[in-house]
Amino acid sequence: MANPTPELALEQARSAAALARQAAELAEKYAEQAAVAASLATGGVDPTVYRLAIFVLAVFVGYYVVWSVTPALHTPLMSVTNAISSVIVVGALLAVGVDALPAMGDGPVWAKIFGFIALVLASVNIFGGFLVTERMLSMYKKKV
Repeated sequence: MANPTPELALEQARSAAALARQAAELAEKYAEQAAVAASLATGGVDPTVYRLAIFVLAVFVGYYVVWSVTPALHTPLMSVTNAISSVIVVGALLAVGVDALPAMGDGPVWAKIFGFIALVLASVNIFGGFLVTERMLSMYKKKV
């Protein structure tokens, strides 16, 4: 086959560019339709259902993770969760001291009550975790 003339090559390039433009426009249209369909699919479901599903999955995952840990590693693993409890303490302090934030104003009473309960329980968890860790580490100390 002979080499195409420059005019023929230019015409082929223009037709290829036109086809690419049409394909891009169709892809954009399909993407918009997919986005609308996705927003309709998620817009009809209450967000509480998603939150509840995430909570239930977290309970199952947590249960299987904790029960599959060997007993030798269970105490160190649980003592490390004190970091999680310290984050809970920070959140509980924010809930209890909601009056101190100028933008929040006077918060609801139930938020303060639940914040105080969370503060007490997380503090007990942290203190107990340190006691268990100290007892575990004392088992490895040399007896004099």
